[in-house]
Amino acid sequence: MIWNEKIECASLDRMQALQLAKLQETVAWVYDRVPFYRDKFDSMGLKPADVQSLDDLAKLPLTVKTDLRDNYPFGLCAVPMDDVVKIHASSGTTGKPITGPYTADDINQWKECVARNLHAAGVSKKDIVQVAYGYGLFTGGLGLQGGCDLIGCATIPASSGMTERQVTIMRDFGSTVLCCTPSYALTIAEKAADMGVDIRELPLRVGVFGAEPWTIEMRQEIEERMGIRAHEVYGLTELMGPSVSFDCQQQDGFMHINEDHVLAEVIDPVTEEVLPLGEKGELVFTAIQRRAMPLLRYRTRDITELRRETCSCGRTLLKMKKVLGRSDDMLIISGVNVFPSQVESILLEVPEVEPQYVLIIRKKGYLDALSVDVEAKAEVYDQGEDKLQAVEKLIEAKIRGTIGIGVKVRLVPPKSIERSEGKAKRVFDARKL
Repeated sequence: MIWNEKIECASLDRMQALQLAKLQETVAWVYDRVPFYRDKFDSMGLKPADVQSLDDLAKLPLTVKTDLRDNYPFGLCAVPMDDVVKIHASSGTTGKPITGPYTADDINQWKECVARNLHAAGVSKKDIVQVAYGYGLFTGGLGLQGGCDLIGCATIPASSGMTERQVTIMRDFGSTVLCCTPSYALTIAEKAADMGVDIRELPLRVGVFGAEPWTIEMRQEIEERMGIRAHEVYGLTELMGPSVSFDCQQQDGFMHINEDHVLAEVIDPVTEEVLPLGEKGELVFTAIQRRAMPLLRYRTRDITELRRETCSCGRTLLKMKKVLGRSDDMLIISGVNVFPSQVESILLEVPEVEPQYVLIIRKKGYLDALSVDVEAKAEVYDQGEDKLQAVEKLIEAKIRGTIGIGVKVRLVPPKSIERSEGKAKRVFDARKL
């Protein structure tokens, strides 16, 4: 299902002409209205008129998260507050929150992007959509709500938390679509089983999940437990919120970027050199239609690659590979780069354990050491210590064989790891204690 065929299936020439016009307009907009960008341009000897082609995007300054925090709350806002109709923000757990002001037109553009995302997942006006992302400052709940409103489907603004009520609503209201983080989807499935509710027998048929990295194995686990088709939504508070990109029915490991709204690049995270299509690096986005706070070349820290090809679904939008890690989430253990998603993929191949785990980093002499706590399934845990040790050794061998490092694995009792109602916390740094 394609929501906006004119854009989503546009020719490359037509798309790039639109992109260049919007890029030039946006560069002039921020130069005139945002002192931060004007100072950056002037220090580099750049003027908006220097942007004559899309290749000139690489000349523009990069923006990083600390720039947003240094200009908190509205130093990067390009419009007077009289023109701002909504303000979202990140959680701010690592410092000042990242603010996201929106004009009325920004909100409408965002709704359009979310509608494309939901439609690609098969959501139509006939659906009943249960939105279990958090409402409030977080962009997830209200972002998905906006796309549902544009499509015209019935929306249940459940927000996150109160998991037993989520299951009750799903059963009693006949929800056909669930929107939440993938880790919370597993929490809901587990709670339903505890309540004696078989989600697979309910009308639920589609899930739209995002806001945290998740593996293909996690998607398969969710689909098996819930009896649904699981789709992905990708976004950032800094750009607009959910639906910067999305997957389609093909689920080939890539997502379609709403590239009439954001220009995407991949750079070497160390040299900051722009990499060609097909090479893996750090994802960088430039907002080209947003007006309240359009960011130029924002470093997402997400690791991916880009591909230009017509999808079998008919969309011609630039594709990005599913994000499985962030440059700032990468762990370096015994000189080896390790992403939490790599460990997750291995754990989900082991039938004796649940998809609930935590990675723990400790000091071992002068080096860092990684251990993994993962929940055993109840029937496995009940078999006793010999069985648990055998499964622990199996997982340790799989991790060593795949990633190349020694990791201590410990099977813990069922339901002993804290459940997520939003973004799951998978890494615990014991070095800071």
